[in-house]
Amino acid sequence: MGQTARVSAIVWIAAVTPAAWLWLLLCQGFFWRTDVRLPHREEPREWPSVCVVVPARDEAAVLPASLPSLLAQDYPGRAEIFLVDDGSSDGTGELARTLARQRGGLPLTVASPGAPPAGWTGKLWAVRHGIGLARAREPEYLLLTDADIAHAPDSLRELVAAARTGGFDVVSQMARLRVESLWERLVVPAFVYFFAQLYPFRRIGRRGARTAAAAGGCVLLRADAAERARIPDAIRHAVIDDVALARAVKGAGGHIWLGLADRVDSVRPYPALRDLWRMVSRSAYAQLRHSPLLLAGTVLGLALVYLAPPLALLGGLAAGSTATAVCGGAAWLVMTGTYVPMLRYYRQPLWLAPLLPFTAFLYLLMTVDSAVQHQRGRGAAWKGRTYARPDAVADEG
Repeated sequence: MGQTARVSAIVWIAAVTPAAWLWLLLCQGFFWRTDVRLPHREEPREWPSVCVVVPARDEAAVLPASLPSLLAQDYPGRAEIFLVDDGSSDGTGELARTLARQRGGLPLTVASPGAPPAGWTGKLWAVRHGIGLARAREPEYLLLTDADIAHAPDSLRELVAAARTGGFDVVSQMARLRVESLWERLVVPAFVYFFAQLYPFRRIGRRGARTAAAAGGCVLLRADAAERARIPDAIRHAVIDDVALARAVKGAGGHIWLGLADRVDSVRPYPALRDLWRMVSRSAYAQLRHSPLLLAGTVLGLALVYLAPPLALLGGLAAGSTATAVCGGAAWLVMTGTYVPMLRYYRQPLWLAPLLPFTAFLYLLMTVDSAVQHQRGRGAAWKGRTYARPDAVADEG
């Protein structure tokens, strides 16, 4: 009787997985499609002023590949860059000044805000300082971009045109992350795939929809919308600051948009698995609002949706259960098909698609590790700083 019950449970689990993937395929905002790029845009008659704010902490290794792309922006209006050196120990600020002297281009101001006060993450304290400097110029838009992001020469121009044409308060592009090492090939496209599954891009840009998210590497923000949403003060302790920013702006009545980038790229390398592990685990538990119940649900969901299909296929073949094998194989096939567009976007070989369950298992372990680190009091980390306080995303619910 006990063995029969176990077999029945396995068959039922196998039967659920294709239904789950059919729902994800059709009912989760078509998250798997990669055609959400900058929306229709027309050049404005008068180009508004823009201030670019770049928080930077120990970024000397990547700055030569990123900062010149900002300095060289082909923008018809008034634009200025504020790089905020957040307590760097590697000469980030002086290197930025040197690059500006050598390359010319947009005006660059390098400033340092000092240590962040209690209740602030270092990055958002740097952003606050940069926005404070920018407000003296009375810009219409703020471009918040990370120090590892390289922009095509017309990036700022296209962002502003999209924001003006569509009436968006936030236009954010998810920069194309570097994919060169073996681990980057396995993990990075899946990172964006999982993000899009959690925050379907099509829903984000829809007025009235609750889904809100942004990609912190490239966020064009209307200055008056930032004031209405009290950015960044309202999200000062947010570890996942981009999602918190989008929620704050949308909650204040703003219209936001997020999509994939064509020519906005991250130059930061993640050559080893430990580098990618730190990137994911530093904020994974914060994303779950530091809730053990949500953690258990996430682990169960990842296991059921991503791990059960290949296990059902292989187990069904081994046990001679055609129904179990067919259900597992069908779910794995749909899963693989939904991952193909992201691999194409990242220009990766399609044989990586069937390996998505393995990558999902890695993400499951990273998420659990994030919770373990939090319980040990280590919290989330950014550039050598650790934050044990629950993320503002959790506070804002």
